[in-house]
Amino acid sequence: MIKKVVCIGPESTGKSYLSQALATHFSSVKVEEYARAFLLETKVPYTVQDLKTIAEGQLRLEAEGEKILLGKNDNVPLFIDTDLYVIKVWSEFVFGECDNAILKEIAKRKYDLYLLCSPDLPWVKDELREYPDQVTRDILYLHYKELLTAQATPWAEIKGEYEERTKIAIEAVEKLLK
Repeated sequence: MIKKVVCIGPESTGKSYLSQALATHFSSVKVEEYARAFLLETKVPYTVQDLKTIAEGQLRLEAEGEKILLGKNDNVPLFIDTDLYVIKVWSEFVFGECDNAILKEIAKRKYDLYLLCSPDLPWVKDELREYPDQVTRDILYLHYKELLTAQATPWAEIKGEYEERTKIAIEAVEKLLK
């Protein structure tokens, strides 16, 4: 059974960097964040309905990542750059609601480890990021922390500069694999 490790947290907290660094370190596969490709392609303001499409795309990418790893070393985890929790938090924060289909899918999914990326890195502007202020980043971080505290999957808090974050994450994954 493939173990799945998810990097979550507010925007611009190093999730993409960390998931790639872990995939490289463990000679594994990184599942990209579907929302980024979707939003860059559509180039329109997104709606709450778009988030359901984004969730479906994220699950497709995750399934593709699992297929790539199937039959390889069972002790190599799949590293996922965001999951449906990210879509849930974003949907509730931006639109005040989350599609019931997304919530049902969250309840069905099983992951082995969450890596919660702290907003202690400087915010980096790009064409998709929306909330540069530290207060909003901290509020979103607390939403993620509350979600993780209320569920059963193990999780680790990832803080510090990139090198320190990677070290903390590698240690958390190695603990999972023992």
